[in-house]
Amino acid sequence: MDVSWEDFGWERLGDGVGRRRLPGWDATVALVAGAEGVLLFDTGSTLREGVELRRQAEGLLGRRVTHIALSHPHFDHVLGAAAFAGTQVYGAMGVGDLLRGGAEELRASAVEHGVPEEAAAGAVDALVVPQHEVCGEWTLDLGGRRVVLADVGPGHTGQDLAVLVPGGGAEPAVVLCGDLVEESGEPQAGPDAVASRWPAALERLLALGGEDALYVPGHGAVVDAAFVRAQRAALAERFGVA
Repeated sequence: MDVSWEDFGWERLGDGVGRRRLPGWDATVALVAGAEGVLLFDTGSTLREGVELRRQAEGLLGRRVTHIALSHPHFDHVLGAAAFAGTQVYGAMGVGDLLRGGAEELRASAVEHGVPEEAAAGAVDALVVPQHEVCGEWTLDLGGRRVVLADVGPGHTGQDLAVLVPGGGAEPAVVLCGDLVEESGEPQAGPDAVASRWPAALERLLALGGEDALYVPGHGAVVDAAFVRAQRAALAERFGVA
């Protein structure tokens, strides 16, 4: 299962696990491969970016993505999903209604941040709404590898989904955090953030992964538990949460 991730511009995180930092907004996407299934965590900001990710996944692993987990409903994480026909798509509880009712806001946000109008409109017109919504935790069997999808929010948004890839042997567990954790800048709190509950969401991330896990932010370099703990303290101070 081990592949040359670096040849495709990806960072290897473990056996069959890798991530890529996309250009533009430095958003992270990740792949987790089992013997029978392949999970993609987030899908990029346009259909074109989604198509590129699909081709890279197939080149890296020699097979198609079968499952998608969307970390939260912001344009730079969800608008490439329609490039993956036939996949099973997962999101946190409530994300489906939000995406169905907020398509225009999603398009406007993408354009405001620099996505060309035509590309934003095309991606929103083809918008994929998750067939499966996670409340609590959902164990997904990829064939010889089980990953845990966890509705750990609200925090950065009202619908924050994380993924735990358990470790094995000498390899640590990997936690895909979405934008609950950011390393390349201060965590962004837009109008849909639930500031009062964000620190608690980071506590749930730490409980999910443990002290020795690799934590993969939605933007920026891979961090450790100490970084997540420090960001939790900074958010608590910033938002006046105990």
